[in-house]
This record gives sequence, structure tokens and C-alpha cells, in this order.
Amino acid sequence: MQPNPIRTTVIGSYPFPGWLEFASQNLDQFGQADIEEMIEDAVVAAVHDQTTAGLDVITDGEQTRLDFNLSFYGYIKGLQPNHSETRKFGPPAHDQRGKHSIVEELTAPQGLGAVKEFERLKRLAPAGPTLKASIPGPYTLSGRMLPNERYKDRYDITEALLPFVRQELEDLVAAGCTEITVDEPSMSCYAYKEDTKRFVDIFNRTVAPVVGKCRLSTHLCFGNFKGRPVGYRKIHPMLPDFLDLAVDEVHVEMANREFDEIELIAEFAQKMDVAVGIIDVKNYYIETVKDVIKRIEKCLKYIPAEKLAVAPDCGLSQTARWAARQKLINMVAGARQVR
Repeated sequence: MQPNPIRTTVIGSYPFPGWLEFASQNLDQFGQADIEEMIEDAVVAAVHDQTTAGLDVITDGEQTRLDFNLSFYGYIKGLQPNHSETRKFGPPAHDQRGKHSIVEELTAPQGLGAVKEFERLKRLAPAGPTLKASIPGPYTLSGRMLPNERYKDRYDITEALLPFVRQELEDLVAAGCTEITVDEPSMSCYAYKEDTKRFVDIFNRTVAPVVGKCRLSTHLCFGNFKGRPVGYRKIHPMLPDFLDLAVDEVHVEMANREFDEIELIAEFAQKMDVAVGIIDVKNYYIETVKDVIKRIEKCLKYIPAEKLAVAPDCGLSQTARWAARQKLINMVAGARQVR
């Protein structure tokens, strides 16, 4: 059970400062020392916004990750960008995200980079908030890799990636990380048509070495690339099998779906804590404190306060920083009033 009732948390990502986005498109003008300085400054800014809002749990804002999956691909050997597989023009959407061909055996000799991110966060964050690391699970991580003769389908690729993620989780715990989110939005997006028992087996084998050694959660959403969903946005296909996920907390997207299926959090609450997305990261309507209070009260009809956390629906990286900041401030203020 979580340490505090109605805990306030975030998923992982936070908007880049405008200058970092500009710099990331002009890296050839900067030296390595300049780049490291920019990263630290960006993490300081993300931490400042989160701690000023008063969150119980903060992250580094994933300021080193230019893309949710593809940033990790830089650590995996055996991949080659395949730009011909993506749509180039028209409305921005998930089918424009980069894909990669597998050209040799997949390996990750230097890990996936999450430990370095966490070590930086520990050094830069103030005492008080819980520090959380996040990493994509192997099924989600496989999503932009193209099968070949060696890896016949997405599940073969997933099995090849599973040991990399598992090792990264073990290394995070060894580095002192007490809270980790394993992001598996692909599982929630495809639960309506794939074998959910197989999903649970993949997930539980991935996290097995760290179960009981940290507070472990998973994030189940329906996509947020360029502020757009991608999956079938229903929770009921995940049940009852996802109740067997080996986690302390599950995060579910609610605000953008107008709290459709909110009653189903009661089923999750029988087995685990639930972080409910009560802030819509796709909408530029800024939820007021009164909105937050009403939404939390709606959740409390189905789950006790000591098992409820509140959060944005997804990471905030696709939301402008001014909006993200105010949304978090109001979310925390509302949660405190309900407490």
C-alpha cells in the first residue's frame, strides 16, 4: 500500500524547455560539455516545476529522451533506421514515428541509459519528494523494430529485448532507486486483440528480479505521440488478466476519456494501488482546483483513499510547459484539499 492517501505523482516525461528543443535540432553547434550542461539545466528546470507544484513523486522529466522508444534504440546494437517505412507528409500522427530494421543480433552492452538518468536526478533533486525512474517494457520497446528472418515477429523481438529491460531494472534498484514505472502502453492499446495472458507473462518475467525490492508500477495508456491517442481506448479488455501483473500500482488513463469505465478501478484496487489519470495532457483546458476535487471524489466512490494516487493521464512531454506547470499546481492543490 502506498505511503500516503491520494498521493500525487507523474508518469515520467515533462516538456522540454524551448531552448533545449532548439538546441537538440542544432547539436552540431555544441560540444559534449555544452550538451551535458544543457541536460543538467533542463533536469533542474523540470525538477523545479514539479517540486514547486508540491508533488509527492517526481522524475527527471525524461529530459534526455527525444522520443519515448527511439531514445533507447541508441543504446541497442543491431539496429539501423529505416526511414522508408514511415509516412513523411500530412497530419502528425503515430505512423510518422521512425522505424528501425534489425541488421544483426540485438545487444545492449552498455545498458539502456536509465541508471545514468537516475543518478543525475539523485544529484540534482532536493530532499523530500520520492524520486521515480521510468523505462519502457520490452513489448512497447519492440514497437518500432521491423521483424526479419532471425526475429520472426514482434514477440520474438520482445523476447530478445526482455533481458535488457530486466537488467536495467536490477541496476536501477542497485543504484538506490526505490520507485520504478515500467511503461507498457502497447499492451493496453492492443489488449482488445492480443493474448492478454501472454502480455502478463511477458511483463512478470521482465520485473521478476525486482519484485519486492522497490515500489513497482506500470503505466497503461492509449498513446500520446503529438498529443494523439493510437489505441482502442477501453480498459475492460485488460480484465481480468491484468489483475495478475506483478506491480504495486497500476496507472490508468481517465481524464481524456471523460472517466469512462471509472468503476473498473475497483477491480484493480482489489490487487494493487491505482494511480488515476485525472489531468488531461491532450487538452489545453486547465483543470481548476474544483475540477480536481470533483474528479478525486468520483474516484473515491470506487477506491479507498489509501490506495488512490492521482496523476496526469500520460507523460507531459507533448503539452506546453506553461500548461503542464499549472495543471500540476492545481492537481496537487485539489488533492491536498480532499486529504
